[in-house]
Amino acid sequence: MRLSRYFLPVLKENPSEAQIVSHRYMLRAGMIKQSAAGIYSWLPLGFKVLKKIETIVHEEQMRAGHIPMLMPTLQSADLWKESGRYDDYGQEMLRISDRHGRDMLYGPTNEELITDIFRSHVGSYKDLPLTLYHIQWKFRDEIRPRFGVMRGREFYMKDGYNFDLTKEDALHAYNRHLVSYLRSYERMGLQAIPMRADGGPIGGDYTHEFLVLADTGESEVFYDSAVTDLTFGDRAIDYDSVEQCQGVLEEFTSKYARTDETHDEALFNEVPEERRRVARGIEVGQIFYFGTKYSEALGANVQGPDGKQSPVHMGSHGIGVSRLLGAIIEASHDEKGIIWPEGVTPFHCGIVNLKQGDAEADAACESLYEALTAAGLEPLYDDRKERAGGKFATMDLIGLPWRITVGPRGLKNGVVELTSRRSGESEELSPEAAVQKIVEIYANHQTGRGF
Repeated sequence: MRLSRYFLPVLKENPSEAQIVSHRYMLRAGMIKQSAAGIYSWLPLGFKVLKKIETIVHEEQMRAGHIPMLMPTLQSADLWKESGRYDDYGQEMLRISDRHGRDMLYGPTNEELITDIFRSHVGSYKDLPLTLYHIQWKFRDEIRPRFGVMRGREFYMKDGYNFDLTKEDALHAYNRHLVSYLRSYERMGLQAIPMRADGGPIGGDYTHEFLVLADTGESEVFYDSAVTDLTFGDRAIDYDSVEQCQGVLEEFTSKYARTDETHDEALFNEVPEERRRVARGIEVGQIFYFGTKYSEALGANVQGPDGKQSPVHMGSHGIGVSRLLGAIIEASHDEKGIIWPEGVTPFHCGIVNLKQGDAEADAACESLYEALTAAGLEPLYDDRKERAGGKFATMDLIGLPWRITVGPRGLKNGVVELTSRRSGESEELSPEAAVQKIVEIYANHQTGRGF
């Protein structure tokens, strides 16, 4: 993409309404624009990152054997009344009526709707196990929406639902989700720690939240610092193996790590003192096993091998796709702007032309642009007739991991400058070598394959 043809409404000053880093940089980098309190339009740069995150989530869910679908944003209130949650959910639920006076709601979650789909089409244990998921906009009427996409009213979320014959099968689904979430977050450049959590309005006693450590986190967390040494890495996991998935769960949850809602001071004090940590965390996902709570209420039964009908065991599993943008920025930035991890960057590399209009510099930039594009990458070429300082400031603000700087002086020596946004280190390379290095860097990162 050529920056002269792109829509990137960058702001030079910090918006007064932005209280935390992610909100400030998302506004300044032209990623979002507020439409109403807690509701945002996603401008092109923000939308590109949102889709990168969504693609990673889809890929890892399907790798785990989960099946994508799509449910509507509006739901009939009848299902929620049937489950008993319509009156219990509280004022966060946006309740509306259509022109015929039927009670409707803008879905904050989808347990009732997915259970209705299941009970309409599945009646035998032979169709189990089954996990369905979708990525859809949700609405929760926060009393005080703030911090941009970190605590908005409208948000983009992946929610998945497993249906299993027994509790043991459902707990394997729980473990499968934990593994797939660890893979997803690491591909996004995040360390998200699974922490024992509270079930809240979803229900269930068996639940973990995934939290990214950050000073601006809404939750107080207590943990053994040894958990921050754990990484999933590139290990191969057989998602059908109960033992392997259980092993990952035990590895990542055996150390003390809890939110303030489930914190146990006595257990925490058993952690060696030098490893006890108290910090803030940003929730970016949660997994639940809640047994037969919804299947009993909504009559989602299957015939077992013995011919008897019984309610299925269920769980729900969510990832905050839009919230993840804020979490990534909170975890990866400096005083100049965002620093995108390679896995979610909106453009793979920036090209800065120091002397737009100079025939040699223009030709070199065009050649770099074409070579990177031919290699399957998306460069952002700053071809504007702007001062070099302004171009560098824009690149630093929007946070592309790599920048190639092209100027007449370097070209006389046959080199361009390749700079890492994260380290700030630069090296002079031939244009061909710079392209090759960028290609090799991204070859080491999994790329989106669609779904």
